Amino acid sequence: MTTEMTASESVLVTRDGATATLTLNRPSRKNALDERGWRLLRAALDDLAADDTVRAVVVTGAGGDFCAGADLGGASRTEHPVARMRRVGAIAAVLAELPKPVIAKVEGIAAGAGWNLALACDLVVAAESARFSQIFARRGLSLDFGGSWFLPRLVGLQQAKRLALLAETIGAAEARDLGLVTWIKPADELAGFTAELARRLAALPPVALAQTKALLHQGAGGTLREAIGNEANAQAVNLATEDAPAAFRAFLGKTAPPAYTGRWALR
Repeated sequence: MTTEMTASESVLVTRDGATATLTLNRPSRKNALDERGWRLLRAALDDLAADDTVRAVVVTGAGGDFCAGADLGGASRTEHPVARMRRVGAIAAVLAELPKPVIAKVEGIAAGAGWNLALACDLVVAAESARFSQIFARRGLSLDFGGSWFLPRLVGLQQAKRLALLAETIGAAEARDLGLVTWIKPADELAGFTAELARRLAALPPVALAQTKALLHQGAGGTLREAIGNEANAQAVNLATEDAPAAFRAFLGKTAPPAYTGRWALR
């Protein structure tokens, strides 16, 4: 069954089975996030992280655009800007660390914090017409919402500097060539492809996927020996769920994959 928040809200959450879709819903502002939008986004992500019935998440925008970033006209005039940026920036970490796979479905513009919102997701599916910009320099600003962390790790330092310093707008094909988009699809195939991808991810072992995601993040900034130790600990956790033994039995018996639950097997 599909459920959603009040349609007038700037962040909507809908459900389809084990997949949740988080939609930024200010199409008249190209889904730029104002103060209320940031609060709703954080609350929605916290709820999704805690909901074990959600196995995959799609993040998208309404009205043909992904997100134009922060609504600069809606910033708080009373909160210290450092405090505000730390509060908003923490949402990037919550999204990136969500213990389930997250897909960004991008149409139209993804700019500034809006592009970094997509980069905080695990996979990015873009329409052929999607456009991307680290627009900050053209607004007299420096990178935020995790851009200084995501970009160098995804494209290398030199290309990160090019994208950030020149604040150019690039198309979906160039973004894919740089490793910033996973798939490009025609507009009429985007929704179906993303929904099927989310269903595939939702059908996989949830604990194993959550740990794999965390291991990749840790491995990107750690040593080989740290990675090996983390992997050993994670495998012990996987072997204590019902999923790994069920997968072994299916493999050895040449039967269909089991319905993974993530339930703890040790009693």
